[in-house]
Amino acid sequence: MKFDVDKLLESELLRRVPKSGQKAKESIKAAQTWLEEAKNDLKAESFRSCILASYLAMFHAARAVLFADGFREKSHFAVARYLEDRYANKRLLEDKWIKLLDHYREMRHSDQHSTSFFASEDEVRNSLHSAETFLQRIRELLGIKSG
Repeated sequence: MKFDVDKLLESELLRRVPKSGQKAKESIKAAQTWLEEAKNDLKAESFRSCILASYLAMFHAARAVLFADGFREKSHFAVARYLEDRYANKRLLEDKWIKLLDHYREMRHSDQHSTSFFASEDEVRNSLHSAETFLQRIRELLGIKSG
């Protein structure tokens, strides 16, 4: 089933809120904090924590777009579908970013709900790199400078 913003609103996976550049910036700041935590987790060889923190950096970065546009998510799934409908389908954001967000969302879900989750060190390093580049791309999309 294809989800567009109207279906997400109808199913209450999204709701309208006042547009907020301030909340968008706060969400970018949260993303940066999670990214730093992911880096620390990698150094400590806390690989599962690194993947989780990397995903949360991506989630908060993506969520910043929703805040800027006047939406709030009720599910992590809805964040990716929103970006897909409003940005990727209009060629304002490359499809690869939606695929990465979905991939790490599913990995996070597997980790939280499986007793046998395992990620290789390469996958962990890739998650951190993906989070760094995703955050940078969302900053560009929103016109928010680093720092």
